Amino acid sequence: MPLLNPGRRLLAEFLGTALLVCTVVGSGIAAQQLSPGNSGLQLLENSTATVLGLGVLILIFAPASGAHFNPAVSLADWLTGRRTGTGLTTVDLAGYLIAQVLGAVAGSVLANAMFDQPAIQISTCHRVTTGHLIGEVVATAGLIAVVFALTRTARAALSAPAIAAYIGAAYWFTSSTSFANPAVTIGRVFSDTFAGIAPSSAPAFVLAELAGAAIGLTLIGIVYPAPLKGALHE
Repeated sequence: MPLLNPGRRLLAEFLGTALLVCTVVGSGIAAQQLSPGNSGLQLLENSTATVLGLGVLILIFAPASGAHFNPAVSLADWLTGRRTGTGLTTVDLAGYLIAQVLGAVAGSVLANAMFDQPAIQISTCHRVTTGHLIGEVVATAGLIAVVFALTRTARAALSAPAIAAYIGAAYWFTSSTSFANPAVTIGRVFSDTFAGIAPSSAPAFVLAELAGAAIGLTLIGIVYPAPLKGALHE
């Protein structure tokens, strides 16, 4: 199915990112209320909702915009397309980044409002440690590797379950609980809840995510330097 016109693609990226962050933050608030004092159960509840929500959102919006919902994915798509003349144009990239960041902020505001909290909040959850930053590099490198491995082996139809499964696993095997998304990181600044991140922590997370994206894309470029011909779709 061909992608829609630019305006509809940007709307899809805005809505998809907003609903993703709303899922992350909203389930975080619900987990905090349902399981006070039990951080392990809270993380299980938060990660389960995120996995299910992300998979559904990819299925809904992939035909419209590619369902990036993530500046790291959009930047990687733009960068790889410079060599082949495919992927996002520079104008497309700028639009996607703006739509994703605005959508992420809107998603946090919506989640806050749904749970009768102040709609606009600023997180006080400081997350930056060396381990957390390493975790974000690993999480984002893995995410980019999954996305582009599927694309280069003609298995993009598996993106929804594969990407959702990876993010769900990375919630647990990375120290940072796998933000792996600069827009989501910015959006989560605006909710002072279990899922939030303090403004002072966000820039380091974003830089770690961009570094991870570069590493993931480099690794895929080595393993799959060109799309495989005749690769199975399923």
